[in-house]
Amino acid sequence: MLTIHSYPIAVVLCVLTMICWGSWANTQKLAARAWRFELYYWDFVAGLVLASLLAALTLGSLGPAGRTFFADLAQADAASITWALLGGAVWNLGNLLLVAAIAVAGMAIGFPIGGGIAWVLGIVFNFILVILEGGTNPGNSRMLFAGLAVIALAILLSMRAYARLAGAVKKPGAKGILLSVLAGVLIAFFYGLVVKSIDPAFAAGGAGRLMPLTGAFFFSLGAFLTTFLFNPFFMRHPVEGNPARFGDYWKGNWKTHAAGFCGGAIWSLGISASFMAVGAAGPAVSYALSNAAPVVAILWGVLVWKEFAAAPRGTGRLLTAMFLSYLAGLALITYSRL
Repeated sequence: MLTIHSYPIAVVLCVLTMICWGSWANTQKLAARAWRFELYYWDFVAGLVLASLLAALTLGSLGPAGRTFFADLAQADAASITWALLGGAVWNLGNLLLVAAIAVAGMAIGFPIGGGIAWVLGIVFNFILVILEGGTNPGNSRMLFAGLAVIALAILLSMRAYARLAGAVKKPGAKGILLSVLAGVLIAFFYGLVVKSIDPAFAAGGAGRLMPLTGAFFFSLGAFLTTFLFNPFFMRHPVEGNPARFGDYWKGNWKTHAAGFCGGAIWSLGISASFMAVGAAGPAVSYALSNAAPVVAILWGVLVWKEFAAAPRGTGRLLTAMFLSYLAGLALITYSRL
């Protein structure tokens, strides 16, 4: 498979992941004009698993290093596959809560709170995993955790900004924040679980563990399969509005379904790029850079979707401070590895 050994190239791939993970929810916003997020999600996970399979069959089967996708499947052990599937299941429940939060509160809040919490907790979780496995985290740990502290400040600023908006337009403030927090706590752990399934040396000899894009495929498969467990609950017990019915899915037109498929494909491109970068960047830094998606989502939500147009005066200063805090945290995390 294609492998990355250069840290600068790994950073570029992580930035691509950041853009993908901060932009896919635009497809949900497009579909939401006439489509419930619970119905959108069926198309999203279908696009996710199909795109990850395509990546494994192409990028995962090219290049001189490691194993091809089918050779990797033949030598994979049950433990590695289970870790990747479990990571997909945990992420899927968290992501369903995130799309629910976006439906209630918008991208400019769902991502900064949910994505920000996932960012902070996920970095700490991946940092600890490396230590527990007897390794050392490369780079400047003090700078890494200083970046985390700045991101935590950005999360608090985003909560304050949304509280001002909710009070002005009578939106359900507590619900949007609670859904975002729960989403962030769950999403924080998926990356470390999937990384445990991946062969860190990309060895061709075969050790039971997976090549990165094979791991990404099983992660996506875990998300797809557990959607049949999780999403019916959300349909029966919606966060807003009346319960959705499975028959409503077939009432969508091709554009509505295409939006969901594209959303899943965009997210899948992100995780493929991130897992290709993990060998050169390390799990903690790769996760940290890849999950800077709130920086991108804030711009989409505020500048394109105008989600804070009705907020009281002074909220713009909070949003600016939140955005700059995220950028400062991202810079500190990036330089912590140099």
